[in-house]
Amino acid sequence: MADTHPMGVCEEVRALTSVVDRLAQKFPEVPTGVIEDVVQQQHRALDAGSVRDFVPVLVEHAARERLAQ
Repeated sequence: MADTHPMGVCEEVRALTSVVDRLAQKFPEVPTGVIEDVVQQQHRALDAGSVRDFVPVLVEHAARERLAQ
C-alpha cells in the first residue's frame, strides 16, 4: 500500500539539503552557495503548491537544468 501521507516540512528540508549535496557533486566547479541559491529559488517557485511530495524532485530537476547552462 502506497504511503498517502504528505511530506512534512522537516522531510522536505532534509530532501532539499540532499538535493544541494547531489548537485554540488555533479557541479563541483559551482560554489555551494550558488547551488543553494538556485535550489532556494526553484523551491520558492514551487512553494505555493499544496501537494508537497514531489517538490524536492521537481526542484532538483529545475536546479540541475539551470546549473548545466
